[in-house]
Amino acid sequence: MNKNVIKFVTMISVFFCLLWLAGLGWAVTEYYAGKPDKIQEKTNVEKKEDKKDGMHIVAIGDSLTRGTGDETGKGYVGFLLDEIKEKSKKDVRLTNLGISGQRSDQLKQQIQQTEVKRQLQSADMILVTMGGNDLFRGGQGLLEFEEAGIADIEKKFLENMRFIFQQIRASNSEANVFFIGLYNPFIELEQGKEMSAVVRHWNYQSAELSAAFPKIVFVPTFDLFELKVNDYLYSDKFHPNTKGYRLIAERVASLLTW
Repeated sequence: MNKNVIKFVTMISVFFCLLWLAGLGWAVTEYYAGKPDKIQEKTNVEKKEDKKDGMHIVAIGDSLTRGTGDETGKGYVGFLLDEIKEKSKKDVRLTNLGISGQRSDQLKQQIQQTEVKRQLQSADMILVTMGGNDLFRGGQGLLEFEEAGIADIEKKFLENMRFIFQQIRASNSEANVFFIGLYNPFIELEQGKEMSAVVRHWNYQSAELSAAFPKIVFVPTFDLFELKVNDYLYSDKFHPNTKGYRLIAERVASLLTW
């Protein structure tokens, strides 16, 4: 065979050999280059699964949500949080949006805020305390005790709460909502019995309103304070003390399924 032909055939062979090696290298590079994406995708799935194992609790309302009067600083929200962590063994996160002194008309405004809606949207459980400042007005409600006036206050309160519940359900249709009822801190005063009748009616209407919405549960507390109210009140004779908040937390916890 001619040397030139042999040389030509050898060059062609080398060329195709190099071409094959280049193709093999490209294929291997593409294969391993795709691996991180798959690993990342798996990691994202795992993160989503981990998130499902946790719980986000959002608390809204007034000074009872803040825990005013509790020397430990926990309030019923904090005690309930401890109970849930202990029994569920879940990673529980709390967002407390309570504002001391807040009335229902103010909560109505707060719940329309973008950040509040975002927190509610991600919640697994929502806790609500509201109504004490509407009805009692720092004790002024007793001094101006008139059933007609209180009826107007109750009507406006229920209208506000209906709007609040509608907003909660618009933001989050799945989370369980626990609406804490009122107790009567003035039960042992001169007009205590009359005020107790008002509180019971107020609670009844609140319970009826709650029942009109899916997964909104009214939590009664009137009976917890009725017989030994002073044993469970803070020195201001209005807010619960540590014992009082524990009672409320235990009542809410008794409604949970683990």
